[in-house]
Amino acid sequence: MLENPPPCPKCSCEYTYEMNALVVCPECAHEWAPGEAGAEGGERVVKDAVGNVLRDGDSVVVVKALKVKGSPSGIKAGTKVRNIRLVDGVDGHDIDCKVDGFGAMQLKSSVVKKA
Repeated sequence: MLENPPPCPKCSCEYTYEMNALVVCPECAHEWAPGEAGAEGGERVVKDAVGNVLRDGDSVVVVKALKVKGSPSGIKAGTKVRNIRLVDGVDGHDIDCKVDGFGAMQLKSSVVKKA
């Protein structure tokens, strides 16, 4: 049992508590193991739809048709996106990129695969 549990790595809340082998944040509900790699500011791993690890500068292919708000047509499956950048986005959008014909946007890693 930890005397002073570490602050939450996601939201920096200091009111974390232990539950079995995990440490839990009451504000954002994030759970992690105290000795877990990546819990204390380690490098974040982003994987594509089939489990390949993505890195900045990779090229990816969209695996399913996507609707784009404000556009009559969406992004078709098979569209190649070059030079991605991994970001901490909103609502799971963790890829920042430029899509030909649409411009700059953010995509979820679950809808792309590494090219």
